[in-house]
Amino acid sequence: MANVLDIRRRIRSVVNTRQITKAMKTVSAAKLRRAQEGAMAARPYAQMLTNVLKSLVSRADIYDPVSGQPLHPLLAERPEKTVLLIVVTGDKGLAGAFNTNILKMASRFIESKPDQNIDIECIGRKGRDFMRRRYPMAPESPANDGATTAPADGATGVAPVPRDAEAAPKRSGRVQIVGEHIGVLGKLDYNFANALSENVVARYSRDEIDGVYILFNEFKSVIAQRLVAERLLPIKEIGEVDVLMAEEASEEERKKRLEAAKGAGVGVRPSDTTAVDEAAAKFGTAQVDYIYEQPPGELFRGILPKYIGIQIFHALLESAAAEHAARMTAMDAATINASDMIDSLTLIMNRARQAKITKEIIEIVSGAAAQ
Repeated sequence: MANVLDIRRRIRSVVNTRQITKAMKTVSAAKLRRAQEGAMAARPYAQMLTNVLKSLVSRADIYDPVSGQPLHPLLAERPEKTVLLIVVTGDKGLAGAFNTNILKMASRFIESKPDQNIDIECIGRKGRDFMRRRYPMAPESPANDGATTAPADGATGVAPVPRDAEAAPKRSGRVQIVGEHIGVLGKLDYNFANALSENVVARYSRDEIDGVYILFNEFKSVIAQRLVAERLLPIKEIGEVDVLMAEEASEEERKKRLEAAKGAGVGVRPSDTTAVDEAAAKFGTAQVDYIYEQPPGELFRGILPKYIGIQIFHALLESAAAEHAARMTAMDAATINASDMIDSLTLIMNRARQAKITKEIIEIVSGAAAQ
């Protein structure tokens, strides 16, 4: 049994760790509330943009009356030979299985398309590091981390060879990284989402890619979250979410999130936006003849690319909120574990003290008896 001094030192160490985890939980809770407010603030604009597009669909020629082919390139569907996958992860750890679950789904997505060429756009340091260890960088696409560029540990200018290439399933299509963006979720900016969407739309319009998917953590509330792989292009129906893959959180994980939210004072129910949604929906469903300064077809062609930017920005906002919620839950669990460890160590220390006192009493009694 360890002596009392060593146990006391360990208790002090765990107490310090508990103070850190508790502070991190409080910070994550505050950031989560701000992220929720940001997502709610961006929703009316996205809803109105969607309804404007819906109203233009009924007033503009979207498809060729002769061939039936869509007049806008973003509506054109073609066989998927090359697809773009946007993977949204965090830049930091200490968030439980937040990043791990996203990367597992990304691996499943890649395995589900063995015959297609897959270009990967990494948003977040964790996803960038994971993909760099497995897939090479596209030779024509230099590493661009958005705000800042930072090579992975041990990375050089040469594209790395996948470490587990032999263990990976054989595929006829190639997989490569075409973009890296670090520090995005920490300071969200619509300009980044708009620039990324412009690049994606341009590539799709030039037939360089045949499909665009975004993989992120969908956040409705602290307990209502799920991983989704959503199709961005081609657009099948405006206002409808095309989910290819989805994974719900387990019941145990939901209970942990609920307990963490209660302790941090974070609301666990999604905000009620029924009134706002109904008011915005009236624009697209009202039976009136709107007068546009430009022809409806021209407006539709100009606004439709912005619809992709809004979807990407929406995914980034929800991913940021989900990361803060995951870190809050993880730090709450760490704080509880630290408290349990302190109680256990305190019990061990008391037993050690009792054993030491008993030993000293026995020694005194034995010495007295010997005299």
